[in-house]
Amino acid sequence: MDDKLSESKLVFVYNADSGLFNTMSDIAHKIFSPSTYNCQLCALTHSYFSAKEDWKDFLNTINLPMVFLHKDEFLKNYSQRDDTLPAIYIEQAGELSILINADALNQCNSLEELKTLITEVLESVHVDDAAIE
Repeated sequence: MDDKLSESKLVFVYNADSGLFNTMSDIAHKIFSPSTYNCQLCALTHSYFSAKEDWKDFLNTINLPMVFLHKDEFLKNYSQRDDTLPAIYIEQAGELSILINADALNQCNSLEELKTLITEVLESVHVDDAAIE
C-alpha cells in the first residue's frame, strides 16, 4: 500500500445528531414515518436498533480505517464543512474530500445499491486495489 493510501480513512456522516434522545427520536421517526426520514444512509444501513449484518459484512471487505459520525460530531470535528448530509468522505493526509454526496446517497433505494455505489466510487479513485477485498 502506498504511503498516501495508508494515511487514508473513510468518514461516514449521518444526517442525524448523536445522543440518547436523538436516537430515540430517530427510531420513532423510522417506525411511524419512514418516507420522511432524513438520513438515507442510516435508513439503508441500520434496522431500528443496530447496523444490519449485511452492512457490517460489507464494511469488513473494505481495507481502510473508517469513522462513523453523526452530524453534530462531524461539525465539531470538521467545522468548516457545510456539505448537505448524509455523505461519505475520504480523508487523506488530513484533507477531507467528499466521495459520495447526499444526492447520490438519496438515490440509493436499497442496501445493495449503496454497496455497489461505494464499491464503484472506491474503484474510480483507484482505492480499490488496496481497499476492497
